[in-house]
Amino acid sequence: MVTSMDGEQDWEDVKPRKKRQDDIINGNEEEPDFSDPEDFEEDVSDSEFLADVLEKKPKEADGIDAVIVVDNVPVVGEERLGKLKTVITKIFSKFGKIHSDYYPEFEGKTKGYIFIEYEQDKSAKDAVKGADGYKLDKSHAFRVNLFSDFEKYKNVTENWTPPEKQPLKDVGNLYYFLEDEDCNNQFSVIYEGGVKTGIFLNTAAEPSLLEQRERWTETYTRWSPKGAYLATFHAKGIALWGGEKFRQIQRFTHPGVQLIDFSPCEKYLVTFSPMQDPSRGDDFQAITVWEIFTGLKKRSFHADMSGEDRQWPIFKWSYDGQYFARKAKGVLSVYETPSMGLVDKKSIAIDGISEFFWSPADNMLAFWIPENDQIPARVTILAIPSKKEVRVKNLFNVSDIRLNWHKQGKFLCVKVDRYNKAKKANISNFEIFHIMEKQVPVDIVELKEQVIAFAWEPTGNKFCCLHGEAPRISAMFFEIKGGKIEHLGTMEKKQATHIFWSPAGQFVLLVGLNSSSQLEFIDTADMTVMNSGEHHMVSDVEWDPTGRYLVSIVSWWEHKIDNAYWVWSFQGRLMRKYPMEQLCQLLWRPKPKSILSADHIKKIRKNHKSFSKIFEAKDRLLQSRVSKEIIDKRRSLMEEFTNYRKHCNEVYQHTTPYRRELRNGVMTDEVDYQAEDLDEVTVEILIEEEETILNDKE
Repeated sequence: MVTSMDGEQDWEDVKPRKKRQDDIINGNEEEPDFSDPEDFEEDVSDSEFLADVLEKKPKEADGIDAVIVVDNVPVVGEERLGKLKTVITKIFSKFGKIHSDYYPEFEGKTKGYIFIEYEQDKSAKDAVKGADGYKLDKSHAFRVNLFSDFEKYKNVTENWTPPEKQPLKDVGNLYYFLEDEDCNNQFSVIYEGGVKTGIFLNTAAEPSLLEQRERWTETYTRWSPKGAYLATFHAKGIALWGGEKFRQIQRFTHPGVQLIDFSPCEKYLVTFSPMQDPSRGDDFQAITVWEIFTGLKKRSFHADMSGEDRQWPIFKWSYDGQYFARKAKGVLSVYETPSMGLVDKKSIAIDGISEFFWSPADNMLAFWIPENDQIPARVTILAIPSKKEVRVKNLFNVSDIRLNWHKQGKFLCVKVDRYNKAKKANISNFEIFHIMEKQVPVDIVELKEQVIAFAWEPTGNKFCCLHGEAPRISAMFFEIKGGKIEHLGTMEKKQATHIFWSPAGQFVLLVGLNSSSQLEFIDTADMTVMNSGEHHMVSDVEWDPTGRYLVSIVSWWEHKIDNAYWVWSFQGRLMRKYPMEQLCQLLWRPKPKSILSADHIKKIRKNHKSFSKIFEAKDRLLQSRVSKEIIDKRRSLMEEFTNYRKHCNEVYQHTTPYRRELRNGVMTDEVDYQAEDLDEVTVEILIEEEETILNDKE
């Protein structure tokens, strides 16, 4: 482009160039020769000069590895082939761009299998993983394989050798801790900044150390839901420990693992690692589901940490571990065990799904969808695997919703937050779904303030909520009786942020974590405050599985000073204080659900007084200040003495004939034996003589 023209000479330089272009276009001048001279030597290789072009050059391996073979495709004629191709393309194009496809035919009909070639190898691998077993209709479920696998299958040797039988690894009794005669509970502690991890037994006198190891875990620990396994975290993966000596039971290789989740049945373990290592290739996935008993990887999944997968657990388990599910944008994917495949081979389309939770007692889940334009928010209870809607409820003017299942699955509490008329603050109300009743009726509890905490009673039908703003926090208690919700009472001006029910029910703790540090123990039977206390800077509290004790913790992860745990009784009496250097974490060991029926438990409670004396005697013994080591030593000495006495008695009985022979047949072992033949003789012996002189003053 000419930007300036200072004289006629510049313009003349331009005109000849234009004339030559016109001559070339009109064919009046030959095109210039761009060929290299005969003696020219190229000093730039093709790989350097045409790198971007050669990269796209087809390779022999690419043509094989990018091809899949799909079996069990419907056999159709020419009139339906177009429709079949449209359906197949729609299904398989979601795994990647399709380069070509081929439908073999015989006598005007397809043969029941097809070939699909993708532009990338990864797309073919994803299609094998995602479409194998896909159910097109009742009669056709796809079987998808890589074309390159056929060569592998063809070269399988006919001389099959059975695998070597591996000896059974005896891990011992994983539930030995349930055999404790006094029903004492165990707990794990990480202290000294994570250097040491210990397992303690909580006895009435003082906790006794069962096991202690250095560098047992690199971050933190987790107990399995029934307490059989202790999981420790390491750079290369997860290790599970169990048994009386806490031997290693299993290990799972997953580099950079940060989070885990057990299935409720303790059969499966889900691990998560956010480390995406490019050197591991495209097969590396962030989430892995393992089988605990065998240690085998069952299935892996990708995780979208920028979207739906920012909350843990990403997968949520049904109460019996038969199903697990995750939500994605517009879908809910429910998988079944042990196949780890989608239920009915497809996800459930739910546009706008926000959150979901499984029932703790049945294979059904509840989810909610927020408002969208003129469409109201919706709460749905869905049965699995039938996918039948058990109950649907529309809600209006909603800002947020929280779902809270009753611990026994009897009720579902939906906490609904709405803006007030000024739209400056939220007000809350509860929608209580009665799951066990016909047509699932719903009761409404209206509150005029925002609810900041909610919790169900584990064993009964009560629930508690905290509402208001500090320092005017109120605690309200309700109970569901005969299908109706009764207000039990309200406690005003509480300095609490969290609610912790005792696992045994009836008793509840209100505590202000990382704020007021106040602990209040409440008996909901008569709505009285049994006791209150303060643990400065308390960061966490934990009830033991039986509900007899509670520990309050100041963790080094939260506060760098005053790290300790305090033990409280369920009535709120402070029993012991245990300072520990750089205490990080304390977790009670869970226990399995009782195998006793509800009627059996009711009968035991009814007849409790008949054997309460035995327990009272044990309690008096356990409340003594004698340490467990001294009691064990005394028991050992008593057992040693009893064995020695037994041995002496056996020797005595064995030597009876010899004593009789030595005494001329007289049986002297018994005092009254033939007393008339014995003469009593009195023998006096002077042992000592002492003389004392008394002065007579007279």
